[in-house]
Amino acid sequence: MKLVVVCGARPNFMKIAPIMWAIQKRADMSAVLVHTGQHYDRKMSELFFEELRIPAPDVNLGVGSGSHAAQTADVMKKIEPILIEERPDATLVVGDVNSTVACALTSVKLGIPVAHVEAGLRSGDRSMPEEINRIVTDAISEWLFVSERSGLENLRREGIPDHRVHFVGNTMIDTLLSCRDQSDRSTILAELAVAPKKYAVLTLHRPSNVDDAEALGRLLVALRRIQEEVPVIFPVHPRTRAKLAEREDAKLPGLRLIDPLGYLDFMKLVSDAALVLTDSGGIQEETTVLGVPCLTLRDNTERPATVSEGTNVLVGRDPDRIFDAAMDSLRGPRPAGRVPELWDGGAAARVVEVVSKHKGTANKGVTSIVGRSEMQEFQQN
Repeated sequence: MKLVVVCGARPNFMKIAPIMWAIQKRADMSAVLVHTGQHYDRKMSELFFEELRIPAPDVNLGVGSGSHAAQTADVMKKIEPILIEERPDATLVVGDVNSTVACALTSVKLGIPVAHVEAGLRSGDRSMPEEINRIVTDAISEWLFVSERSGLENLRREGIPDHRVHFVGNTMIDTLLSCRDQSDRSTILAELAVAPKKYAVLTLHRPSNVDDAEALGRLLVALRRIQEEVPVIFPVHPRTRAKLAEREDAKLPGLRLIDPLGYLDFMKLVSDAALVLTDSGGIQEETTVLGVPCLTLRDNTERPATVSEGTNVLVGRDPDRIFDAAMDSLRGPRPAGRVPELWDGGAAARVVEVVSKHKGTANKGVTSIVGRSEMQEFQQN
């Protein structure tokens, strides 16, 4: 069985790594790895391939940055000839970035079935571009691989037939567990001159927090108070750094802006933190497994298991609420969360096993029954 496996942005790499490891162990399956280039900085892309032992991409589409429409369109235009040439049995996509929905749409329009890993997650907030990407990708996918039980409920409510839905666990946690020994050997704490449990970690990247000047200002009010109590280490995305450089209220002595970190260094930094503040979905999951208190700087989450079972608390953007929750975490006992069901390191193997059983049962696609010249005529018509 031949798959085209797609990744494009930093959150994808931790989800795709164990899937590629699982495929490599099978004699009956091969994969063409396509990197769309949605994230292209070395510390946001290439370093992850090296640290996570992901094979070098067979194809890099090099789409780079752009608006949501431009980026999605560029991925679609550039992935189509790859799918036509490779004629895969299926396309596998992960997560909820623009590359995910773009490759899923292009594949389905060519008659190639799609497997979506991390399906069914819903924040209920359609102002989030990722929410639209999730809904569209799930609606058109042949196999929907769910990471937590809320996903089963969401997909059932949306009318997705049960036979297309598979509860397999969380491939990102596969990566975390597989790389734990390596990350524990990281020297990042010494490099930053911080002691375990004596600092907080911050990540911010969502436009609703970073591009909205008022929302960012409210977060900075909270951070001003928190950094007086504990140093806050902030691996900062270049776009976020540019926004902060425009603001005098972002110049806080206890808020340490550093360059983005590789996976192993970042996981070490998170695992030994007293507290994590984030607007990232994946970090909510990682802190849950690591048992680290997490405050999510959003009003909603598509990963409710991290709240109901894990260490995550939704605090929104109210400065007083953020500060009070941070002090509760720093001064009180660590939360007694538990690891959600099937977050056990075996999710990728389950994904690959399900897909492997369906060779020849889904539509093979127009690329399997027509040649290149016929395909060009099909496109023109």
